Amino acid sequence: MPISAEELLSIVRNYWRSDHEFDGKLEKSPELKRFHAAWKQELKKLDQWRVLVRELRAALPQFHIGHITATSTSCFRCIVYTDLQPVEASHEGGPRERRWGVVGCLSILAPVYTVYGLHYDYKGKDVIARKVFFDPLPPEMQVPAEVVGRKIEAMFGAEALPREIAETRIPLIVDLLEPPDTTLFHALFATDPENVPL
Repeated sequence: MPISAEELLSIVRNYWRSDHEFDGKLEKSPELKRFHAAWKQELKKLDQWRVLVRELRAALPQFHIGHITATSTSCFRCIVYTDLQPVEASHEGGPRERRWGVVGCLSILAPVYTVYGLHYDYKGKDVIARKVFFDPLPPEMQVPAEVVGRKIEAMFGAEALPREIAETRIPLIVDLLEPPDTTLFHALFATDPENVPL
């Protein structure tokens, strides 16, 4: 039976607070201590995550594959992305290029994962636009996203978090994001899904 929004909220309350009681204090909150303990435990899966990245390289040889996990987020992350590709010039003028990719995230807090898409537009070496895509993904992103999802399911036994549950608003502060803007996605994965090295 799929995990519910209520169950996930009950889980993430163990790691995120609804108040600022510990702001500016040297003492860590009980939630932050549990978050760090969760990462310490989950880092034992790092070698397995690296195997997943290697398997993705074999399964998707036409793409670049990167391991982009950061312990400041609530998940292991990998990215499957393209080379830079020319884009039609916009009203801003000048040549532009785009790189797109899909990001696979395995939560360290609950047995769920998500895969989302993004593209970055470049003018020279500068990123001039970023866009994140959730369900439904653009057609070109669907096949690599399916491969990433199947690999995560097979290797870690996690289930895909439906978008409608991921968008559930929660009364918790996650990093610098506060209600009413915080969602289960932010608590289980990351508050800045567009911020990946691409």
